[in-house]
Amino acid sequence: MKNKHFHVVAAVITFNGRILCMQKGETQYVYTSHHYEFPGGKVERGETEPDALQRELREEMNYEIQPIRHLQTIEHCYPDFGITLSAWLCTACSDIFYMKEHENFQWLVPSCIANLNWCAADLPIAIQISKEQH
Repeated sequence: MKNKHFHVVAAVITFNGRILCMQKGETQYVYTSHHYEFPGGKVERGETEPDALQRELREEMNYEIQPIRHLQTIEHCYPDFGITLSAWLCTACSDIFYMKEHENFQWLVPSCIANLNWCAADLPIAIQISKEQH
């Protein structure tokens, strides 16, 4: 049986020189439970990636963000599903949001973010950001 595959977007949100890192709560998969991720979600049919980012952040966090540019796309196969993860650099006018689907968050300078326990698909993005100067 072929595993499901999802097209998802991730927001790499910068505010005051720091990057927002969100920690997932308990999930149905041990390999994503309590790991960090960049917030985002699935791209719906007929939706652009920037539109999906803005919708998902409104739904999950009551957070208004502005996508700036595409950073990279990661293809990753977890044991139970695959994803195409498209990461976008985004800005926000505030650091105030509501956690509806995460258990914790950190605002970190780019050089420190690769040290977190990331979901496997998000890790290459965190590594790229930690090496770049924003």
